[in-house]
Amino acid sequence: MKKICLSVDGMTCSACSNGLEKYLIKQDGIKEAFVNLVLANVSITYDEEKLDIDKIETFISKAGFESLGEFKEISNNKNKSEKRKFIIYSILAVLLMYISMGHMINLPTIPFLDPRHFSLNYMFTLLFLTILFIIYGFDILRNGYKNLIHKTPNMDTLVSIGVITSFLYSLYNMYLVINGNTSLIMNLYFESSSIVIYFIKMGRFIDGISKDKTKEAIQKLVSITPQKATIKVNGELREVTLDEIKKGDIVVCKAGEKVAVDGEILAGSSHLDESFITGESKPVMKTNGSKVIAGSLNYDGYIEYKAERIGKESTISEIVKLVVEATNTKAPIAKIADIVSGYFVPFVIIIAIITFIVYLILGNNLDESIITFVTVLVVACPCSLGLATPLAIIVSEGLCATNGILVKKSEILEIASKTNVVVFDKTGTLTYGKLKISEFVNFSNMKDDEILQMVGSLESKTTHPIANAFKNYMEDKKISMKEVNGFKNVAGYGITGKVDNKEIILGNSKIIEKYKIENKYNDEEVLLAKKGNSVIYVVIDKKIVALIGVNDIVREEAKSVIKELSNMKIETIMLTGDNEATAKSIANELGIKKVIANVLPKDKANIVKELKRENNLVMMCGDGINDSPALATADIGVSVNSGTDIAADSSSVILTQNNLNSIIALIKISKRTIGIIKQNLFWAFFYNTLMIPIAMGLFKCVGITINPMIASLAMVLSSITVIINTLRLKQKKYLK
Repeated sequence: MKKICLSVDGMTCSACSNGLEKYLIKQDGIKEAFVNLVLANVSITYDEEKLDIDKIETFISKAGFESLGEFKEISNNKNKSEKRKFIIYSILAVLLMYISMGHMINLPTIPFLDPRHFSLNYMFTLLFLTILFIIYGFDILRNGYKNLIHKTPNMDTLVSIGVITSFLYSLYNMYLVINGNTSLIMNLYFESSSIVIYFIKMGRFIDGISKDKTKEAIQKLVSITPQKATIKVNGELREVTLDEIKKGDIVVCKAGEKVAVDGEILAGSSHLDESFITGESKPVMKTNGSKVIAGSLNYDGYIEYKAERIGKESTISEIVKLVVEATNTKAPIAKIADIVSGYFVPFVIIIAIITFIVYLILGNNLDESIITFVTVLVVACPCSLGLATPLAIIVSEGLCATNGILVKKSEILEIASKTNVVVFDKTGTLTYGKLKISEFVNFSNMKDDEILQMVGSLESKTTHPIANAFKNYMEDKKISMKEVNGFKNVAGYGITGKVDNKEIILGNSKIIEKYKIENKYNDEEVLLAKKGNSVIYVVIDKKIVALIGVNDIVREEAKSVIKELSNMKIETIMLTGDNEATAKSIANELGIKKVIANVLPKDKANIVKELKRENNLVMMCGDGINDSPALATADIGVSVNSGTDIAADSSSVILTQNNLNSIIALIKISKRTIGIIKQNLFWAFFYNTLMIPIAMGLFKCVGITINPMIASLAMVLSSITVIINTLRLKQKKYLK
């Protein structure tokens, strides 16, 4: 299966996106299709043996839309030509309204356009102006017709039917006036057709500006990397665009410039600001061999680095890709709007036709029946329904990304609001994972450094955080490494191997049980554990020769995070492979009441399953290495990650800034997002439930009526209300 994201033109409301989505899913070879109305793209998972991009683009065309190729960037809808056109038509709209309705409110009439004395001038001027507006809104009429033909009627279909009906009826009355029936001069509704188009266009112009604001956070991510860079070719410096940089190129970065692509420093040194990825506020010193991340700011030095990850492979590109992909998935709450939107437009068309027929049966004249028919079509607003969820999701995804939280699926933004249990791994999650040797108890005749040299050599073969404690110790003591043979990682227990032809076993008390080695040192282990140490047994040739106590530093924000989760009525649990005494020592310090210790990685997943079976919604937080099974099993798997290997991370949420406060921020953003979505959906349903009956004339008895122009303005305001309400998400600060 292959995945592709294509830009799509011609989508205007949720009926469009839902119709395209349903059409694509029906096609043989397409496994999944998620249409994003706000970003105007579609994410498709397909069988590459059955389909290619050309065939997929043909499907999109047959559905009534146009593929603009692969989705590459988040574009801005605002442009000068649109703005200029809108201003011109705003002036024409005022002129049209003045000519057609000025005399009704006793405004001075333009002499040669007075309908009573110059009826032909009056009619043909209105016709000319209306034709201009039809040209202005031709895309609406075209899309409305195409979507009706393809059986995916949308908002444009409603507007098109209304506008064309009003226009043709006005032409018919104009014909009668020309043939002598001058009493029908006031029965022309050209201005209704024109102003409906104008208000729809005005709404889309404002929508475009507002939607761009919802995408600002994601656009900021895109703009982190510079547009140009300097590369070194045969000793000469040459300025190039980012697209021109190839893997292996030598890139130069001077003080005050940004790193263009991910790479490795070959020459020079400098302090780099990587806070946008790691959250580290202080600049980090980088020298020969150090890795650099695209977008980092060079503070004070000159460096030359080899380009390693360019274009879409760079860390920041991976982040943007993940954020965009997440917005193309659907939260469960979005299904409500999807179901309603699927039936909404056909329902409105049927209601409008029934209203028209009933009006005629009840003896109303054709004029009133047609105007009511048009008003019902125009007042209905599927847009507010369609925008209610995706707008909020895009704003939230952007907020999460700028707060160092990468959410891979939008459904997480709904699930996080319902979380009632948060399970923490200990090492590298509640602690920094920067372990150091604090205690060494030698039970043999061997020298301490001799044992530690063998242990350090064996530990150098693993990536576990404990290995760093031995690496640092050996570097500080300038102890050399020995050759290791037959290295084996015994998951959840420890490691084994041969050094100097001696069989070495390192690990917790469980590895002693596993290999059936006599253990006389349980009391010593308990004493070390009570001091907060993780205890490592050192076994040489099946005999315990030493105990090593390794301890860690608790994260400075961990205690406040646990307290805040408790205030939010969320239970916290420590789940660790460490011994119980060590785990409880740290848990007591942090305020965690429930500890599950001595757990193997494979068993962590089973414990998470058990918690879920108790009707809990579980968030698991771990380092993303040994905790992978548990992270995948939890409702939400949160990986505390440095942010430099995002593509390989299997969890559903990545905390790139290595800050546990991000968990609180995620839950708060989630709760506020779901609140905003519910408000948007309520408004969308309330608006349509209220305005459609008003448009049908059901409230005439109390003097409440509307015409097509007011109806179109109300429809526009409904969408704008949803957008403004969604932008309130950006007003709060979520991360401490």
